[in-house]
Amino acid sequence: MDNISSPDESPDVGYGYQPSPSTETTGLSTLSGNSFAYCRTNSETSAFSEHTDENSCSETASPMSSRSLKVLSRLGMRQHKTIAGDPETINLELELMKERFSKLLLGEDMSGGGKGVATAVTISNSITNLYASMFGQHQRLEPLHPDKIIMWKREMNCLLSVCDYIVEYVSTSQRLQDGTTVEALTSRPRSDIHINLPALRKLDAMLLEILDSFEATEFWYAEQGSMSNNSTRVGSFRKVIQVLPQPQRKEEKWWSPVVCVPSGGISEKGRKHLRHKRDCANQIHKAAMAINSSILAEMEIPESYMTSLPKSGKASVGDSIYRHMYSAEKFSPEHLLDSLKISSEHEALELADKFEASMYTWRRKSCMPQAKSSWVMVKDLVSDDRTDKNNVLAERAESLLFCLKQRYPELSQTTLDTSKIHFNRDVGKAILESYSRVLESLAFNVVAWIEDVLFVVKTMKKQEE
Repeated sequence: MDNISSPDESPDVGYGYQPSPSTETTGLSTLSGNSFAYCRTNSETSAFSEHTDENSCSETASPMSSRSLKVLSRLGMRQHKTIAGDPETINLELELMKERFSKLLLGEDMSGGGKGVATAVTISNSITNLYASMFGQHQRLEPLHPDKIIMWKREMNCLLSVCDYIVEYVSTSQRLQDGTTVEALTSRPRSDIHINLPALRKLDAMLLEILDSFEATEFWYAEQGSMSNNSTRVGSFRKVIQVLPQPQRKEEKWWSPVVCVPSGGISEKGRKHLRHKRDCANQIHKAAMAINSSILAEMEIPESYMTSLPKSGKASVGDSIYRHMYSAEKFSPEHLLDSLKISSEHEALELADKFEASMYTWRRKSCMPQAKSSWVMVKDLVSDDRTDKNNVLAERAESLLFCLKQRYPELSQTTLDTSKIHFNRDVGKAILESYSRVLESLAFNVVAWIEDVLFVVKTMKKQEE
């Protein structure tokens, strides 16, 4: 690792975390008012990815009250001149700790009525919301503000400190002074946390280093409508889009700043630096995604999800897909996906939900006891279980889901994933899942920002030719 280089909605570049409008149940997930939808990517097809302006973002995305933000700001400004034992700094930190501890105990239910969410969900929301408040308005390939870096590290260290007390007990042999060997239980960090948390901390540090490496650049940014009169001498993302339709780009992000480069382009050294950092961020993204997927796979399937499944897998996938899955002697998931002609990530996510639901429906049916005639029971004894219709269909649905995710690696989390996150009660898994998810988000954004700059450089070069 050190050497590395929804409900039926899919959450263009960047990850969006939109605040939940209420504490009422939405699909299978009930989020608190300060919670964010669990989406992997901020796709143009998703309702979750609608952009909010600076004012709305500052009001809704922050997991902390205005009072807390003022305290954090004061702490950040004092970080550079803190004197050991400074009473004011100690009081500010104590005030933050009290507020955080209170929210954790109340489960984000400030009424104190006992209607709060579980501790695991509270910590997961805290990490997600902290990421949104620190990086939600950061839309440029440049270092994060020093005060925000201090706040990010301070808050994350506090949230991750819970993992220091999550242990597992193992039996070990101990030799006493008289030579007698006895078995004793000793504690050690839980294996999944011991393996994944240091890796995630390393990925976090590497992403901040990548952003820091773009402090002095040959390109710059301009807000939409604020281009200077001599902007004809520079290249910008939106201007290039209107002049040259090739290479095709997705719908432009009207809320993001415009990338500008000098009329002569960027030096070879600058382009090499951009490509190198893009490759590094891409590897970080893959590593964070792999950790997130493994943690989600280990989470228990909520009973509410299983009860919401349709009675038959055919009802999930539809008649046409079912006929192909059932009648084909040599089933090819790639051929079936090609025939569906998927045109957007939204359609891909809908299909992923259908395949996943049908897979668990058929698996459940294959395990259910059924009344069978004596002749059928005899045939079952001499036949392989893998030939059972429900088992075969479940395996084919699983292969379709696997191929679909390979074609759309940035696909948003499915309904099952969202449900797992919300109903999860394991604090360790909640921390690992949310931490890996926000790092995956940041890495994806860094890659996208670098791609935007390289696209402008490449298009300007074509114009000059």
